[in-house]
Amino acid sequence: MKMNWSIYTSYPSHVFGFHGCDATVGEAILGGKTTHLEPSQNDYDWLGHGIYFWEANPARALAFAEERALGGKNSKGKIKHPFVLGAIIDLGKCLNLLDSHALQELQDAYQILQATESVLPSNGKAKLLRKLDCAVIQALHTSRHELQEPTYQTVRGVFTEGAEVYPGAGFNDRDHIQICVRDLSCIKGYFRPIHD
Repeated sequence: MKMNWSIYTSYPSHVFGFHGCDATVGEAILGGKTTHLEPSQNDYDWLGHGIYFWEANPARALAFAEERALGGKNSKGKIKHPFVLGAIIDLGKCLNLLDSHALQELQDAYQILQATESVLPSNGKAKLLRKLDCAVIQALHTSRHELQEPTYQTVRGVFTEGAEVYPGAGFNDRDHIQICVRDLSCIKGYFRPIHD
């Protein structure tokens, strides 16, 4: 008997998310000149299309912005002055990829995509460009829409990256949780992070 655990996909708490960007972008939002960050719509976005945040990790957001400032490409342009923008996020109805039910939905979406597409994209080397993952997640959202099921407002996933923290460790120095916000109403406010 297949159990339906979908009633547990709504998260009642708020989380802090951090976005690495150029200072002009962050200051425009904090100064009220811009309402929201622009959603990313690349075909290689790890969690599908939306606005990306590092969950509870401002240092990782800053490292991302600093890497782009050193010459790495950013989907919205180059970063000249690394900046971290904080956000208060209500996860709402969340496709939490740390949950068994969500992972089963992802498998089902892959089956649908495989049945409808003659050639599937692949994830890039070292899985930094995740075209397959993006296509599967977008297919999941499309399928839910067609079935008139409630829309996922956010997507949350854990990623293992970098070198081992110590020899033989099960933890790497760039492991993180990312949040992709699809519904702008989930962002309850932006703030300038404080640090010591």
